[in-house]
Amino acid sequence: MKQSTAWVLGGTALLLAACGGSDSSDTQYDNSGARGSLVMNPPLQVAALDAAQFQARLSPSLLQLAGTPQCGVDFRTIEYGTVGGAGEQTNATGALMVPTGSAPGCSGPRPVVLYAHGTSEEKTYNIANITDPSRPGATEGLLLGAMYAAQGFIVVAPNYAGYDASRLGYHPYLNADQSAKEMVDALSAARKALPRIGASQDSGQLLLTGYSQGGHVTMATQRALQAAGQKVTAAAPMSGPYALSSMGDQMFFGNVSLAATLFVPMLMTSYQKAYGNLYRQPSEVYTAPYAAKMESLLPGTGSLETLIAQGTLPQALFSSTAPAPEFAAITPPTEPADMAPLFALGFGSNHLLNNTTRLAYLQDALAHPDGAHYTGGNVMPPANPQNPLRQALKRNDLRGWQPQRPTLLCAGSGDPTVPYRPNTRLMEQLWSIPSPHALPPGVLTVLDVDSAPSGPNDPFAAAKAGFAQAKAQAAQAGGASAVLRVYHRELVPPFCNAAARGFFRQVLASGG
Repeated sequence: MKQSTAWVLGGTALLLAACGGSDSSDTQYDNSGARGSLVMNPPLQVAALDAAQFQARLSPSLLQLAGTPQCGVDFRTIEYGTVGGAGEQTNATGALMVPTGSAPGCSGPRPVVLYAHGTSEEKTYNIANITDPSRPGATEGLLLGAMYAAQGFIVVAPNYAGYDASRLGYHPYLNADQSAKEMVDALSAARKALPRIGASQDSGQLLLTGYSQGGHVTMATQRALQAAGQKVTAAAPMSGPYALSSMGDQMFFGNVSLAATLFVPMLMTSYQKAYGNLYRQPSEVYTAPYAAKMESLLPGTGSLETLIAQGTLPQALFSSTAPAPEFAAITPPTEPADMAPLFALGFGSNHLLNNTTRLAYLQDALAHPDGAHYTGGNVMPPANPQNPLRQALKRNDLRGWQPQRPTLLCAGSGDPTVPYRPNTRLMEQLWSIPSPHALPPGVLTVLDVDSAPSGPNDPFAAAKAGFAQAKAQAAQAGGASAVLRVYHRELVPPFCNAAARGFFRQVLASGG
């Protein structure tokens, strides 16, 4: 999700250090489109700041959380060859951030952070464009620069296919196979650039992390690399929709997430492009006012708030009229009482999905239940769903594997956008004793930033205390509704990233 710029920028926009050019007279080009190819090498330099210059551009709140920059940062934009959701050849862009300077830990072999960003509705999203704080992607790019690159980590951060200068006409949203391939492709392209742009080089230590959608991408990438026998030093997926089948069932049963009318059409378009069987025409699933434009609307122009205000998207996902009498009690749900107002926002007379779609999904969910939703269930996805959307969700659900390298799951238990219980908590349950899929001691760490410190030796006490303070400030400014609005996209990301960095340092200090 998008993040506020309030805690990232403390002043004017960053200055271009090498606008429009590279730093080499023998630039090489690869227009083959092959996976992992780097189109321009060395890649275009967006900005180069020493540690003091970078520090001057950060807000006090981010500076306090990320720490004083130890290194300068060379910001580059990379373009690479990758694939779409159906395996079609395409291109994508991303950011490469390289530590610079003479301070210890800013040159020589450095660990690589491969980062996956959260959902964006705006096609112009570009995480490398840190020079203009108003542009989509700039906030997240500056956070990565402060949290990782300025502390001695090389950062590789794809924008994803379908964004920025990518030729793909859609985004393969929450497509586990495609996103893992693209992350590997971006990393391969970045590694081609590193020998030509500075003194910081890849140490071979690979750290994976990402937020929201990027949490799912991170875990999918970790699973794919492990299956291929490739080295992962540690991973920290954050606030991701890992158990997609479980989360989808909860949503159709009425527990509608905040911003669902953004996520659901991106998801359905992604799976329709990849598998081709969700519908024959968009009008089979969407209501008449919206059906004609759904496949080309997202990612597009304008924020979700703007799209809703313009009437381009509705706020409600489902009709306030039940699709069948037996579902009246969950149209919308009234329990639990503290969540009922949030769920009610997902229902209305002006809604996105038609009742035929919801009814077919619910009937399949009852006939082929997800194990996570029943006492004594095996917490695994449904064995044999027949509904095409449920089949696609199961195909991209990340249950059913076991990480072998240290893994931190970080999220906030009050998240209204990517609910904690059917995702982070469910993965913790799956990978912990007494589950038959429990991981060996020391592999799994779980952090709920919205919880009290467990004691004086809690390694995440600072992150929890900082989150509690930020949450209290949001409540004081706008009440409980303000907390809901900013919880996922603004409150959790900086603290989970700080925790991830600390976790990575601990793993590296132990020998990786």
